[in-house]
Amino acid sequence: MLSCGWLVVLSLAAVAGITIAYERSERNCSVFPPYMPSTAVNTTLRLQDLREGMRPLSIAAYIIPGTDAHLSEYIALRDNRLAFMSGFTGSAGTAVVTQTRAVLWTDSRYWVQAERQMDCNWELEKDVSISSMAEWLISEVPPGGVIGFDPFLFSLKSQEDFSISLTSSNRSLKSIPDNLVDPVWTDRPPIPADNLTRLPDRVIQRTWEMKVEHIRSQMRDNPYEPTAVLLSALDETAWLFNMRGNDIPYNPFFYSYTLLTMDEIRLYLHLDRVSEALRVYLNASCNQSLCVQLRSYDSVREDLKTYVAKPGVKVWIGTEYTNYALFEIITPQDKLVTSSYSPVLTTKAVKDETEQRILRDAHLRDAVAVVQLLMWLEKAVPEGKETELTAADYVNKCRSKQKDSRGPSFETISASGPNAALAHYSPTEETSRKLSVDEMYLVDSGGQYLDGTTDITRTVHWGTPTAMQKEAFTRVLMGNIEISRTIFPSGTRGVNMEMLGRRALWEVGLNYGHGTGHGVGNYFGVHEWPVGFQSNNIPFRAGMFTSIEPGYYKENDFGIRIEDVVVIVPFQTKYGNNYMTFDTVSLVPYDRKLIDTSLLSSEQLHWLNTYYETIRRLLGPELDSQGLRQEKEWMLENTQPFLDLGSSATICSSSLTLITLTVTVFYSTA
Repeated sequence: MLSCGWLVVLSLAAVAGITIAYERSERNCSVFPPYMPSTAVNTTLRLQDLREGMRPLSIAAYIIPGTDAHLSEYIALRDNRLAFMSGFTGSAGTAVVTQTRAVLWTDSRYWVQAERQMDCNWELEKDVSISSMAEWLISEVPPGGVIGFDPFLFSLKSQEDFSISLTSSNRSLKSIPDNLVDPVWTDRPPIPADNLTRLPDRVIQRTWEMKVEHIRSQMRDNPYEPTAVLLSALDETAWLFNMRGNDIPYNPFFYSYTLLTMDEIRLYLHLDRVSEALRVYLNASCNQSLCVQLRSYDSVREDLKTYVAKPGVKVWIGTEYTNYALFEIITPQDKLVTSSYSPVLTTKAVKDETEQRILRDAHLRDAVAVVQLLMWLEKAVPEGKETELTAADYVNKCRSKQKDSRGPSFETISASGPNAALAHYSPTEETSRKLSVDEMYLVDSGGQYLDGTTDITRTVHWGTPTAMQKEAFTRVLMGNIEISRTIFPSGTRGVNMEMLGRRALWEVGLNYGHGTGHGVGNYFGVHEWPVGFQSNNIPFRAGMFTSIEPGYYKENDFGIRIEDVVVIVPFQTKYGNNYMTFDTVSLVPYDRKLIDTSLLSSEQLHWLNTYYETIRRLLGPELDSQGLRQEKEWMLENTQPFLDLGSSATICSSSLTLITLTVTVFYSTA
């Protein structure tokens, strides 16, 4: 690899009149001088300063995860130390810096992005496993060497996996609670000054006092007799107190921890952001068991250390979201009670009647915005003026006009042609492509509303798709339908039915490299654990919401994803009781010209027609109430029932008679 001196080389080349004769979007560190795209970040001085900070601590390497102290998926800019040090802004990655090398590990979603954003100080490892990082560290750090890490940014499993791999090789980890990147980051963004807020009564069925008592009842029922529950994930505290904040982009969370005992409630947050009205709401001026003691956010570690020093206490934690900085001070081990997820996360996963109703309402209004986008693009793209970026802006503007809108729930994925083959690509001024009738277009977007969080993906083609594109799209749709129409016993795990989303693709040798679905919240995170189809998700129960999102991505050509949000509902079977199925709450039709009905089974076709009837029944009145006549006509045209009469997405008009059907006079959009 090239050393950090590559900048000097570039400067000398410029003085000598040498120019780079080609333009490309990714770096090229193998040429002389190295080629850097405009999107690459100069990290030379940052790395020099970090290495200076490492020397007094006698550490040979320093690990920089891409998360925050709450192990959040989406993090605030001020917590994105990985992006500051490396230039890479993807949502998944880990960096390791030694005195001579700097390496980033990330998965296939972000390989191209990393090559566009990192300079030649950095190497890319196309892996995310801790074993890969440990092997690299063993090869770089001499025996007896020490590797430093910030325990607030390490999960329990990460620390354990690193420790096992390194200790056996005579290398060790060193917990350093004061992060080494922060002194280097002199212009680190501050914490937002906005006050925290409470949810209005109209979207709440359970008060925070009711929730606290319910969690305490679970503590009493726990055979290990915990005396306290420690909440570390940001959505845990936000849910428990029916509060929201503005600390994390796209997520209405605020920096917080909670220590809940049988007779005390300690809420750790930034006290200067708590209004007098919020203090009254939390009964913060009293000292009874349903009064909230407000503590400084930064005092949680010392406070917890004092609590566990008491005799007879046991702290219940969810191991998935408790950072190692808090875990390591809960000693001895008999003072610890663990489960994968805290009782708050597992309770929150099942929506109450009010939460179910308003989350459905949010998806109904959100469907209006997506229909507006698709109808507009259908007219605008043939004119040749619109780009991926303008499309993303348009759908977000449409959402902003809907009732109770609070902005997007994540950065919109608006991708055409080869960009759509990057599963998590989002357009920028530098990368945005012009939309064309000759290419596939994928839009994955969502909104935050006061009553719910939405997430939906649609893939369309405005021209003539290839036979392979139609087949791939149809098989992705088949996977979506097969999961959606599945009937299963309550308590079934999503991982046990996940293959249904892939089976139609597997039959022809296709697949996708991401998960098949995730939980969705009520004005919360768009990826809400612990619901979904992965092995570490909890069993499905009625009242849970999850996405279903199979896909297919052909490198440098096109990408397909179909994503709907569904709710688990009871299903009455002929013989058995306590069975469930999925009810789709996303209400936007699929692109007809991409559906090859000859591949669909009669059951799949019936499901599709029933779904379209539901869209008409629910979305039609909503479009009427908003005075969107053209949008309603577009929706009705695109939700006409399908006929199983050929190899295209044939539609059946209600005005067709038996005679017309006999002579096979039918409408086709193929």
